[in-house]
Amino acid sequence: MTQRRAPSGQGPARRPGTGSRTRQTNPVSRTRQSQTVSRTRQRPALSRRTVNVNRGETKRTTAPRPRALTGRATVLIVVFVALALAYTYPLRVYLAQKSQIAQLEADQAAQRKAIDAKTIDLQKWKDPEYLRAQARQQLFYVDPGDTPLTVIPPDPADKSAKPTAPAPDRWYETLWSSVEAADAEQPK
Repeated sequence: MTQRRAPSGQGPARRPGTGSRTRQTNPVSRTRQSQTVSRTRQRPALSRRTVNVNRGETKRTTAPRPRALTGRATVLIVVFVALALAYTYPLRVYLAQKSQIAQLEADQAAQRKAIDAKTIDLQKWKDPEYLRAQARQQLFYVDPGDTPLTVIPPDPADKSAKPTAPAPDRWYETLWSSVEAADAEQPK
C-alpha cells in the first residue's frame, strides 16, 4: 500500500503506527514502537543521475506553466463584459433623455419670460396715454389744435446742398505727395 502525501507534497499525511485509536499505557512498549517507526521511516537514498555518454545531446524539458486564467475566472470576465455591454445602451439613452429634458426646461423658461414680456407690453397698450403717445410717434397723429412740425432730412442726391469739408490728409499721403513733387522737379 502506498502512503498518501500531504497537500503540500511534504511527507506522508499520517505516520505509521499513530493511526490507532487505542491507548497504550505501557511506556516501554511506546518507546519500542517509536524506535521501530523511526527505523522504517528513513529517507530514501538519493538517486544518481546517469551521464548520457555516447547518446548525443540531452533533451531539455520545460516544466508546464500554470494557466494564467482559470475557467471560472474566464467565465466571470465574460459575464462582466456582457453586463457592461448590456448596460451601455440604456445608460446612453438615459443620458440623452436627461440632456433633452434639460434643454426642454430651458426652452420652456425662455418661453415663459417671453410670455411675461408680452403680457407687460399688452398692459401698456391698454393705457390710453401710452396709446396716444405711440400714435403720435409712429403714425404722426396730432391732437386737435396742435400744429404738426415735421423735419425733412436733406436728399442725398441733391447737389445744391453745401459740400462737406474734405478730410485732412493722412501723414503718409502728405509724405508721398512730397516725394512725387520732388520727382517731378528734375535738376537741369
